[in-house]
Amino acid sequence: MSIPSKYDANSVESKWYSYWMKHNYFHSTPDDREPYTIVIPPPNVTGVLHMGHMLNNTIQDVLIRRARLLGKNACWVPGTDHASIATEAKVVAKLKEQGIDKNDLSRDEFLAHAWDWTHEYGGVILEQLKKLGCSCDWDRTKFTMDDDMSEAVIKVFVDLFDKGLIYRGYRMVNWDPEAKTTLSDEEVIHEERQGLLYYINYKIEGSNDVLTIATTRPETIFGDTAICINPNDERFSHLRGKKAIVPICNRVIPIIEDAYVDVEFGTGCLKVTPAHDENDKNLGDKHNLEVIDIFNEDASLNSFGLHYEGQDRFVARKAVAKELEDNEALVKTETHINKVGTSERTKAVIEPRLSDQWFLKMEDLVKPAIKAVLGEDAEIKLFPKKFENTYRHWMENIRDWNISRQLLWGQQIPAYFYGDGKEDFVVAETIEQALEKAKKITNNQHLTTNDLKQDTDALDTWFSSWLWPMSVFDGIRNPENEEIKYYYPTNDLVTGPDILFFWVARMIIAGYEYKDEKPFNNVYLTGLVRDKQRRKMSKSLGNSPDALKLIEDYGAGGVRVGLLLSSAAGNDLMFDEALCQQGKGFGNKIWNAYRLVDGWEVDENIEQPKASQIAIEWYESKFQKALIDIEDHFSKYRLSDALMTTYKLIYDDFCGWFLEMVKPGYQQPIDAKTLKSVITIFEDNLKIVHPFMPFITEDIWHYIAERTPEEALIISKWPETKAINETLISEFDFASEVISGIRTIRKEKNIAFKDTIGFSVINNERASTTFDAVIAKLGNLEAINYTTETIEGALTYRVKSNEYFIPMVGAIDIEAEVKKLTEELNYTEGFLKSVQKKLSNERFVAGAPEQVVASEKKKEADALAKIETLKTSLASLN
Repeated sequence: MSIPSKYDANSVESKWYSYWMKHNYFHSTPDDREPYTIVIPPPNVTGVLHMGHMLNNTIQDVLIRRARLLGKNACWVPGTDHASIATEAKVVAKLKEQGIDKNDLSRDEFLAHAWDWTHEYGGVILEQLKKLGCSCDWDRTKFTMDDDMSEAVIKVFVDLFDKGLIYRGYRMVNWDPEAKTTLSDEEVIHEERQGLLYYINYKIEGSNDVLTIATTRPETIFGDTAICINPNDERFSHLRGKKAIVPICNRVIPIIEDAYVDVEFGTGCLKVTPAHDENDKNLGDKHNLEVIDIFNEDASLNSFGLHYEGQDRFVARKAVAKELEDNEALVKTETHINKVGTSERTKAVIEPRLSDQWFLKMEDLVKPAIKAVLGEDAEIKLFPKKFENTYRHWMENIRDWNISRQLLWGQQIPAYFYGDGKEDFVVAETIEQALEKAKKITNNQHLTTNDLKQDTDALDTWFSSWLWPMSVFDGIRNPENEEIKYYYPTNDLVTGPDILFFWVARMIIAGYEYKDEKPFNNVYLTGLVRDKQRRKMSKSLGNSPDALKLIEDYGAGGVRVGLLLSSAAGNDLMFDEALCQQGKGFGNKIWNAYRLVDGWEVDENIEQPKASQIAIEWYESKFQKALIDIEDHFSKYRLSDALMTTYKLIYDDFCGWFLEMVKPGYQQPIDAKTLKSVITIFEDNLKIVHPFMPFITEDIWHYIAERTPEEALIISKWPETKAINETLISEFDFASEVISGIRTIRKEKNIAFKDTIGFSVINNERASTTFDAVIAKLGNLEAINYTTETIEGALTYRVKSNEYFIPMVGAIDIEAEVKKLTEELNYTEGFLKSVQKKLSNERFVAGAPEQVVASEKKKEADALAKIETLKTSLASLN
């Protein structure tokens, strides 16, 4: 079957993806082969394909496809994450459009809506990954809220609680007033923002004195329960033991002393608001201060805010400042830069808030994970290595993990309250088990499940996904099952550095806690995809292209190559759509190369030409050399370099040189021996391109020959490394310069290729004659004659010190040629004088860097050689 004239990516890609799925090539079950396992970083169930997903999953697919070709049992587990905050926000928004308030629903009613939403939209991103060519084992698709996955999460919570590692505490937490939930420290992004520093006068009780305090948040004065001065600050020694009056609300509060106060900041004294600042809370605990919470859960002021009740905190800030100014309590304001915590998910400004939450102790859990990455015998490698410093900083400064969230969508915390007190609870995997525990504690056998009330909070989404490499193989519920023993630890994890702590570090912690083993061997950290202006791609900026539209325009192969061509590990990718066009062009180059080969007629009776024989030997060595480089790049996770090596081999060496060397003359047949070798070489080329461009390579593979499903490219064998003839490679590099010289003269002198030309060589370099047949063919030479004397009346050029002569052919304008060569000679002699003048300057030679002097000497040598050639050419024309 002849190959079509054009490659139609849309039809070809759908055809071969269906073929691969039909024949179950992506599915893996344990056997006696070496496993190669990747678990997908589960995208949010709310998500659609964006450029970051495209890059990350292209890399994973390249690795998994290459593993298949290497004969490994390749298993790529896909799935999605329930994304508590993001998904709940989308469900709430949809309910709002329908006129339904989340607060009017029971938990079960809300969860029914959430599951409906998930079933409707949840599979979108995985379907989109198929368009990219991702060869995941779709039979293994997991969702972090699947029954078995949730069961594993609950089992781990109970286990950690029973070990004394999970506790409930009334602590200052990061509150997201938009999502109305607490966040862990790692989910808070600190941004520098410009604000104001407000200087406010507080009256001193029983006197006319005032005390000026600087604050960035005047609206929090309603929560002030003390003013603190530094005991060593003599400026305020007269205030010891006195009391102050809070403006507007006129509450009387004590003036306390503590060395915590920075005498250099603001006015050197501090208003203390224990309910709304962690450091203030510590001061409040130390000095037994009253705690007044002035905010509702949406960060509007409550009744403690007096006539500002119900106002948003930022609206109230301006209004309070205005009232203070009207009351002459506001002394002045100053511009002030400070770090503001914002929610990683909703971007809302975080509000410190006191709340009962669940925490996981991290101090001991983290130790094996630090050793695994940073120890002398580190078991887990990060690529690039520079991220080890980031990992070290996070892990060595870790705090207890706030794992509870005030959300409905997620695994409900398995704590059951049986009494009125905060400590009257039991933790169990089921309510039935909880009842038995409660009966035992209370010694009350009349308790029923109706007497138990489960904690309404859900667990942090990361508390689910930190088990991912184990839970996808049921390794938590059934730790000795066949699959976890075969596939775990996994091989490579490909993810972004922004979740190195959120997810990667926590998976390592969980792996050592529950398997006493690393969860993966290597972590490949991709860069962020940015636009040409180095801006991070985002919907808000409108600089992120439609991923599916790119695939439609350039084909999956074009997009994959476009992404990988400039995505070195850990470095941000400056995305340019032109790269996808380059990728598409590469595919077309391979397609047209096979069209050329496919169009050759074969003659079994023709002997193999010498040019073809040496060309095949050369390309086989060139291929082997590239193969070694490609495998080295893969071993170091330099996928961009692996692709570029492949690209240059195919584009330049195979298409640019090799096919030209072996192709038969115009309308002439090719010999059978050469064609057989060309096909074998083409197949090896397809194998190394396949991980990067799976569709087009599979398509050409089946045009080359009729293949059974067992012979498909996707499960063929990666080429084996063989001996390399370095001499042959070196000799061709020289020969290619000779050929380029011939082509240049033909072009400059307008000598048609169909015209055979004479060719003589003064072989001063003692160059090998191995490629003479190739030179003769690609130059259309009568013969190659070796001589020791200059050929009169010939056009000349040099390669190193060898001289090459082409007798004048056809109507060359001698006068114009002499004029042109004379002008070039005069210019080159002038250039030589300027270089020699510089080299004769002793101060320059002595003072310039060694490489600069060497460069000037090379310029001198090149100019001298060129002058000699030009003079020879002129002499031959006179």
